[in-house]
Amino acid sequence: MIKVQVKKIMSLKDQIEEKLNQALKDKDKNTYPTLRLIISAIKDAEIANRTKENKDISDSDVTSILKKMVKQRNESCDVYKKAGRKELLETETKEIKIISTFLPKQLSDEETKNLCVAAIKSVGASSMKDMGKVMGLLKSKHSEALDFSKVSSFIKELLN
Repeated sequence: MIKVQVKKIMSLKDQIEEKLNQALKDKDKNTYPTLRLIISAIKDAEIANRTKENKDISDSDVTSILKKMVKQRNESCDVYKKAGRKELLETETKEIKIISTFLPKQLSDEETKNLCVAAIKSVGASSMKDMGKVMGLLKSKHSEALDFSKVSSFIKELLN
């Protein structure tokens, strides 16, 4: 009789928890504080979900939490650059790199711009009034792979 091992696909939350445990074992002081922040944000979202019927948090929910965390850190980086706080800027940059390892690969600027052009054509957008339609189409089809701050600027540039 042959035994077959079935490899269970781990959720994103499980992957992060496993990475945290490994970082704690390795005493990686650069990684585990950031991973703890991620786990904390996920647990906060789970607590908020307790009132809903579906109490489990999905990978897409975790991805949006991670994107929000990266966005917050990017905003902090801008403030630290203006203030000349290099040590804080380095810390935020390291955190962004750690958080980004769990995010899906983002499309390049050129690929993003091409998708924006295609979306504008498919919706028939001709002015800034149609920006919402274009953004809606892109969000429905490519929400995981696009950085919507870039998308917004590309659409504005193309429609003006």
